Amino acid sequence: MPAAPRTLRRPERTAGDEAPRSRWRWPWRTALALLGGFVLLLAFPGFDRPVLAPLGPALLALAVRGRRARSGLWLGLVFGLAFFVPLLSWTGVYVGPLPWLALAVWEALHLALLGAATAVTSRLRLWPLWTAALWVADEALRGRLVLGGFPWGRLGFSQTRGPLLSLAAYGGVPLVSFAVALTGALLAAAVLALGRAWRASSGPGETRGPALRAAGAAVAAVLLVPLAAGLAWLPLPGSSLTAGGPTKTVAVIQGDVPRAGLEFNAQRRAVLDNHVQQTLRLAGDVARGDEPRPDLVIWPENSSDIDPYLNADANGEISRAAQAVGAPILVGAIVEGPGDHIRNTGIVWDPGTGPGQTYVKRHPVPLAEYVPARSFFRFFTHAVDLVRRDQVAGDRVGTMDMAGTTVGDVICFEVVYDSLVSDVVDRGAGMIVVQTNNATFGFTDESAQQLAMSRLRAVEFGRTVVIASTSGISAVIAPDGSVVRSSSLFTPATFVEDIAQRSSATVAQRLGAAPEWALTAVAVLALLAGLAPVRRRLPRRLRGSDR
Repeated sequence: MPAAPRTLRRPERTAGDEAPRSRWRWPWRTALALLGGFVLLLAFPGFDRPVLAPLGPALLALAVRGRRARSGLWLGLVFGLAFFVPLLSWTGVYVGPLPWLALAVWEALHLALLGAATAVTSRLRLWPLWTAALWVADEALRGRLVLGGFPWGRLGFSQTRGPLLSLAAYGGVPLVSFAVALTGALLAAAVLALGRAWRASSGPGETRGPALRAAGAAVAAVLLVPLAAGLAWLPLPGSSLTAGGPTKTVAVIQGDVPRAGLEFNAQRRAVLDNHVQQTLRLAGDVARGDEPRPDLVIWPENSSDIDPYLNADANGEISRAAQAVGAPILVGAIVEGPGDHIRNTGIVWDPGTGPGQTYVKRHPVPLAEYVPARSFFRFFTHAVDLVRRDQVAGDRVGTMDMAGTTVGDVICFEVVYDSLVSDVVDRGAGMIVVQTNNATFGFTDESAQQLAMSRLRAVEFGRTVVIASTSGISAVIAPDGSVVRSSSLFTPATFVEDIAQRSSATVAQRLGAAPEWALTAVAVLALLAGLAPVRRRLPRRLRGSDR
């Protein structure tokens, strides 16, 4: 007699039954993840299509939806490689592919973890919310893990314009990343809901109605985040450089370098002379009445790779430029010591008294400005020996008094680290200065990507951001993130602008890192909830293997 219905067992699938289905699914999911990484790349400078950014998280969410963690690990890695390998190609333009690909793979491994975590939480209710929180947690980890982290390519840095940019003023870059990821995850949920509605359209009315209502709600949810972000612009500062505080006339000098590449500083005196001569030309324009006299002048990082404390000639040339223009100059200099080390230093150079306050770069770039465990890394590549002398890190926040105002200085890649920028604003900076040297990256997208980060910082803190680069892109960015002035690559340039020295505090400044930690905590709790069924199934599997 047939067994009772409750005792019937589903026939076990053989390997041959499962293989065709897996072979059919895996290529499509992998292709979806690959496409997601490339689409996210299009949102960043170089392609500059910020509106496409949510499609990256959306495609990854669809790829890992309902899969196991190990499948998510693979799909996240594919996504990460498709995104980071081209995004970071500028890192290998002069040192070869090994450092570039090693960094890209390291960054992609973090997105592999994100893919696994997203797969685990994809079966939970409200999964789009947990997916977005996981993006923030993954970026927080990537920005801190190993040698201080490298948070390049965060979702928030893609939003140089559009409604989501406003959220930087309320929760910094983490909140913008959350909004991009949430919009993408909701878009993925809407696609799935529309698919269910399509399938139900040929079914009975009692299933068709709920499916259509669910699809409509999902589509409406996709529009909710950009709409709320658009309204968030209303109380924020506009594009004016002079509103919001007393003004100072600021000059930005881009002197250019003899040639691009790692050997740009082989002619260190030529780089210094370029900036001196550009400043003397500005002084001539001021004398003729063609330009207003600046209150302060900003030179870039590496504008004097000759230590002006030790070299009397360099000291004299900088003093000559400061006296001619009649204003203090923030000089970017390489200073000797301690010992065999060097310091990447911003020096306030007064026209009367010479060098004064200084700021030493607090976060030198590992394997580029210093080499930890040099013998270990030399085993993989001798390119580490291009860094002949290690830079040491400073321990003081980069606020300096210039012409009666407080300038907040961050040097080059420091603009990517939230805490280093917030520190200068917390210490009273009325504007933010980014001294940078992009000559070592040639005609690549690195300068534009760094400019995008500065635009986020302007909105985040409601401050004008001034970028001074040796070879470009130098820029003046208004508090709403718009670029008021910008230079071309490898072309001398001078900007003179009246800039308000602001003292107001945004919500993001008051909250600090709290939004990032809160969203990371949400992500961890969601991940633990997603792992709970796995832990419950594990003992049964172990017991079954014992039998």
